[in-house]
This record gives sequence, C-alpha cells and structure tokens, in this order.
Amino acid sequence: MITVNEYFDGKVKSMAINSGSLPATIGVMLAGDYTFGTDKKEIMTVVQGELTVTLPGESAARTFRNGQVFEVPANSSFDVTVAIDTAYLCQYCD
Repeated sequence: MITVNEYFDGKVKSMAINSGSLPATIGVMLAGDYTFGTDKKEIMTVVQGELTVTLPGESAARTFRNGQVFEVPANSSFDVTVAIDTAYLCQYCD
C-alpha cells in the first residue's frame, strides 16, 4: 500500500512505504523554507538536489547534496532551506 502525503500547500510531497526493514517515505521538496517536526528518529538521504539543514541543538546550517545522509532525533524539529527542487528518502527508526 502506498500512502501519499502533502505538506506546505503542496510544495512538499511524499509517498510512504513499508520496505520491510524500516518504514520510509520518498518525496520531493520544491524550493522554499520549511520546518519539520519528528515523532521518530529520521534518517534522511538526499537523492537528487540539496538541502540546507539546521539540526536540533546546532546553530549553523549545513548543506547536504546527492547521496549525503543526516539524522534527526525523535521528538524534535529541524529547519530546511531548499534552493533547488530536491528529491529525498526518509527512513523512520524506533
């Protein structure tokens, strides 16, 4: 079963899957600034494009590009600036 998610007036869209190992979403973020909240730990992989991210507890933003990975702790929020439309994979951990 595929579940489609839409956020920020359709500027962020994803499809949720259960891959057998970890639940995951694959999606696209259009250029813009976003704040996301987490319930579970998230492992984010940039598939194509780039995300500039301010992670919880950090004051400086870091840019992640094709194939790079970052982690976000559970029960937190993080800020993302998207300069170019970007595809991502997000895996959710317990």
